[in-house]
Amino acid sequence: MTLSIDCGGLSIKASVLDEDGTMHAPAVAVPTPYPLTPAGLIEVFQGIAAKLPKADRITVGFPGMVRHGVVVHTPHYINVKGPRTRVDPELFYAWKGLDFKSLVQETFGLPTLMLNDAEVHGAGVVAGSGFEVVLTLGTGLGCAVFDGGKLAPHIELSHAPIRRSTIYDEWIGEHERRRLGDSFWSRRIRLMVTDLRPVFHWDRLYLGGGNARRIRPEVLELIGDDVVIVPNAAGIVGGVRAWNLTRV
Repeated sequence: MTLSIDCGGLSIKASVLDEDGTMHAPAVAVPTPYPLTPAGLIEVFQGIAAKLPKADRITVGFPGMVRHGVVVHTPHYINVKGPRTRVDPELFYAWKGLDFKSLVQETFGLPTLMLNDAEVHGAGVVAGSGFEVVLTLGTGLGCAVFDGGKLAPHIELSHAPIRRSTIYDEWIGEHERRRLGDSFWSRRIRLMVTDLRPVFHWDRLYLGGGNARRIRPEVLELIGDDVVIVPNAAGIVGGVRAWNLTRV
């Protein structure tokens, strides 16, 4: 049984799944508390786990750049009051270089796998053939790349510039969706897909995350047959398949 935890900028969701990826309890979701220290996130995990069946291992999908369970950079948890607020230097250095995987493992006494949240999401949806790209639309933009079902090294596409000094996180994130409304925001998603298609030359692009369902139908009709919309639940379900991933 796997406790799969999907860490977002606005909420943290989890459930316990069997080896087939079937949830054995409804997903538990709590608002992401700020300011958020590593110890604070561990407390959130403990509170969620107490409401779910016992598990034998843990998968953590974490926002930002993660290498071998170590936080290289996280875009939200270093902010005083969450996304788009002031960076707290103490939080920045508390997270930077932290072996959070080991901290989770020691706290719960269970084998732990920690990947970028988009990578876990992708593990739940990719077909395992061809060159597949996963983009998650939520607080910001998540990205994962798979070649023949193997996970490629992570890139923080969210920090790439898109318009002048604006990065993808700012251009298509939740803050902009609310400001623009779904119709105008959906057009931006189409522009993003059009711009990135010659960059990746994917065989298939998956659009997931909490806001993928908000893309307007008239935009989906124009976005291309190589694009698939996938449910946000993949961020939890992928926590099982992620254990079988190999890297390019």
